[in-house]
Amino acid sequence: MADSNALEGLTQALRRLPGVGAKSAARMAFHLLQHDTQGALQIARALEHAVHSVKHCTLCNTLTELDICSTCANPERDRSKLCVVETPADQAALERTLAYRGLYFVLMGKLSPLDGIGPHDIGLQKLFDRVVPRGARGEPVTADAREVQEVILATNFTGEGEATAHVISQALRSRSVQVTRLARGVPVGSELEYVDLGTIAHALVDRR
Repeated sequence: MADSNALEGLTQALRRLPGVGAKSAARMAFHLLQHDTQGALQIARALEHAVHSVKHCTLCNTLTELDICSTCANPERDRSKLCVVETPADQAALERTLAYRGLYFVLMGKLSPLDGIGPHDIGLQKLFDRVVPRGARGEPVTADAREVQEVILATNFTGEGEATAHVISQALRSRSVQVTRLARGVPVGSELEYVDLGTIAHALVDRR
């Protein structure tokens, strides 16, 4: 197609979105330019504003426009519990359950040696410093003086997520921190014959 550099650039940009292939990106690009130019401009303005306004919370590392996010700043949250998740989307999912009232730490990723992602790439040291801060002389604060008393590992149940949880668990337990792992089990409302065997096995091991 002649004179299509701008259209091709838009299509390639849309392909950067997760789950969007070449055909889907082209369909979106044609729709926006042909049927919804105002929507295209709105998306462009919203993206530019978000990129320049959104940053990481200095405490939990999630995305926010403030130095400290609303969750960390909320005095009614249980500050003795810290739930570790991989992404802000995982944090949002846990919040929607209304079952957890503690604080969070968002890794912004997971350990993946094959992709070259190590402990420093997902901010594990920042997590350890948050859980076990140091006193004025640089020594670790004693267990009874720490704000965080329990770390809940809520990384995903993938190979990388399990490896990430294991590394964090080993490091924190060596620092005398109570560490728990999000339980795995049979989904509510499901029938056993349709549940995958791995889930059933984990549900048996984690039975209560």
